[in-house]
Order: sequence, then structure tokens, then C-alpha cells
Amino acid sequence: MTADFSARLRGLRLVTFDIDGVMTDGRVHVDDDGRETKSFYAPDGLGIGMLQRAGLTVALISGSPAPAITHRAKRLAVEHVLLGTDDKMPGWRTLLAKLGIEPSACAHMGDDLPDLPLMRASGAAFTVAHAPAIVRAAADHVARAAPGGGAVREVCELILEARGTLADALAHYDRAS
Repeated sequence: MTADFSARLRGLRLVTFDIDGVMTDGRVHVDDDGRETKSFYAPDGLGIGMLQRAGLTVALISGSPAPAITHRAKRLAVEHVLLGTDDKMPGWRTLLAKLGIEPSACAHMGDDLPDLPLMRASGAAFTVAHAPAIVRAAADHVARAAPGGGAVREVCELILEARGTLADALAHYDRAS
């Protein structure tokens, strides 16, 4: 990790995550009644909790309007959830204004073209290996772990490591310490 990238991660106040293809494996399951369901990876959720305990705000931003996202956000105590639009920038800007956060103090993790504007406007950008080349090129870090299978957790730990708080975050769960 370069010194510049590490400094940008230390300055973060808000981390936003796309859902499909980042927090999930990208598949959309639709039942016979038209309900959309999603599968989330529990360790990714634990990583989000570690970010929150470290004082970072987390938001979920997705083009999908699926209620499953709102349910997952509630379980993770993620207060800010923006759903149902492929143009994520207006909602993101409104959220930043509401929270009083500059774009340089934000990170976004996305996997496809609708995420590019947020990735380019944020102080740090993350993606996954299956993302199109143009999205990977816009990212500061491409997760090695699979989407919906550890990519979010990898990014959470990378941020905490740069901030010097990863050991404390892990110690929270190590009852023997």
C-alpha cells in the first residue's frame, strides 16, 4: 500500500458499498411471485460492524429496490440506505451534505458502470476482480476475495489496517486477550 493511499484511508469518515456483485455474488434470485432475494456473506457483515465500531459511517447504495437490502442493513445497524436508482450520484451527494462529509473523506466499493461516478469522486475506490476493465482501472484496490464471499471484509480490514485500528478491532472478538 502506498503512503498516499494509506493517508487517504486514514482520512475516511464514510464508506459506501454497492450490493449486487459486491456484497452478493452478483446473482439476482427471483421467486415465482416476483420477490427478489439475496444471499449475503456473514463475515462481510462483521467487517462492516468493525468499521462502525472504529467510528466510520457506512452506507449501502444500490440500483436494486429489493427489500432484502433494507433488512440486511437493519441487521447490520447501517442507517443510510439508498436504493432503486442506477444514477447513484445525486443520492450520494445528498448524503454527504446531510453528514457534512467531503468526497475526499469517502470510499466507495462498486463493481459495475453505475458505480464509476462514485468511485471517481471518492477519496478511495475499491472493486472486485470480475468488474469490467474500466471499473478496475478506476479502483485503488481490487479485492482478491470473491464478491459476496469476503471482498467486503477484505476492504474493511484494509481500511482498519491503514488507520492502525485493525488489531483493536480483532481484539474485540478475542475473549482470551
